Amino acid sequence: MKPQLPITKGVDYWTKRISDQEMPALCSTIRDLEKLAKDDVSSLASLGRSVMHDNALTTRILRVANSATYNKGTSHVSTVSRAAVMLGFDTIRNICITAKLLTSLLESHNLSESVYQRLIKLMAHSFQAAMISRLMLKDYDEALREEVFIAALLYRIGESAFWSIGGHTVEPLDQALQQCDSLTAEKAIVREQLGTSFNQLTLNIARAWGLGDVLTTSLSHPDERMPEIRSIYLSNQITDALAQEHVDVDSLNDLLVSAAEIQGVSLAQYKHLLSRCADATVKLAEAYGAKVLVNYLPETAAIIKNLDEPEQPAVYRETDLITLLKKLRELTEHAIKKADFNQVVQTTLDGILEGVGVDRCAVMLLSPNRKLLSPRIVIGDGAERFKQQLLVEMSGSQNPFLDCIETKQSEWVQTLKSHQLGYLQGEYDFNQLAHGFIIAPIVVNNKVIGLFYADKHSSERNFTQQDFDSVNHLTQLANLCFGLTVS
Repeated sequence: MKPQLPITKGVDYWTKRISDQEMPALCSTIRDLEKLAKDDVSSLASLGRSVMHDNALTTRILRVANSATYNKGTSHVSTVSRAAVMLGFDTIRNICITAKLLTSLLESHNLSESVYQRLIKLMAHSFQAAMISRLMLKDYDEALREEVFIAALLYRIGESAFWSIGGHTVEPLDQALQQCDSLTAEKAIVREQLGTSFNQLTLNIARAWGLGDVLTTSLSHPDERMPEIRSIYLSNQITDALAQEHVDVDSLNDLLVSAAEIQGVSLAQYKHLLSRCADATVKLAEAYGAKVLVNYLPETAAIIKNLDEPEQPAVYRETDLITLLKKLRELTEHAIKKADFNQVVQTTLDGILEGVGVDRCAVMLLSPNRKLLSPRIVIGDGAERFKQQLLVEMSGSQNPFLDCIETKQSEWVQTLKSHQLGYLQGEYDFNQLAHGFIIAPIVVNNKVIGLFYADKHSSERNFTQQDFDSVNHLTQLANLCFGLTVS
């Protein structure tokens, strides 16, 4: 019989299991370091004594302390005590945590090849994000830079720790995720099978282990504008963008512009700094004895070089009444011939995109338990990013997606404020919806199964009443087709 993943254990179960059974050494080390941090007088000496019995950890600390990242031309450091005096307690503490984390995960046993690859990619992502976030705050206090580095490194500790468990506990989920075609679908499966999200698991671990306010705030309020929180969010977004098989040039450039603003440099300067940071990331990974991560780091310098190709002038879709009429006629024919669901959906989306003249449109479907809504078919500008990142929770008193489903009425959402967007899950950039959107119900057997969605985000244009009426006309005719198909 095929092993099954424990269903809906919940965040407390997984936090306790990871802390007590899977990664007790790392958990213990972090808690011990937090205790030492409260003793200003003897913390450095105590730290030196606490790692002396661990030869592997001592070796890693010294290699890292002598790396180009930390040793700025001073003499070679040969003892942990000297490294602690030279770099300070906070830096050495974070080096200890990083070394222990990498050791705990890299030495995970009982992993299938697929799970191992997933874990190593995740670790490489986290390590690169940590270096990028540190770079963004290069003109800030060193203690803050170190705190941001460790927070970015541990930003996905819940997910990493889960995969490191290995065996029949994680393999069914790994196999299920391989069948998913979007990040939103993956998140829905994780939530259903674990009883929590990886983000919530990381947040719970951060609180249980005392990993600091910077990490917990970056997880619970990722849209905070504080430089340290913004840098952690952006570093993860940049790393995600760099790792894509087909890099979305526009999206990556937007992220780099935001990162350059935090650092107070031009975009060209930031690209140069990011390329140098990529080289430093490789060298530091090797100093930590984590050379295996290097093969999973993206070719950052080559990707950035490709971004410098001259931009083509933007061309935006305008309303095309001939195309709109053509698609309405096609939908009428679909109704007569009782065309299948996919034919009706494709014609409707084509009508919205090319006829109404929007930048992007989608079909969003409800999960089986009707608690989550995610894009399944997306066409137009930034389609893949939208499909991979947007996930809507069916809750909240000011949730237009939920209102549209419950009332079976189209909604034209014109203004949005970030504090009202608690129903948006995952790492979606709230600014993607800033110029409003139109949604309309998809009704099959008198039951709403999802929504049609349209926006003009790329061109930053506003909808008109005519746009709303045209989308309404198309979607109502589509619902008529669905009703005739199943009748």
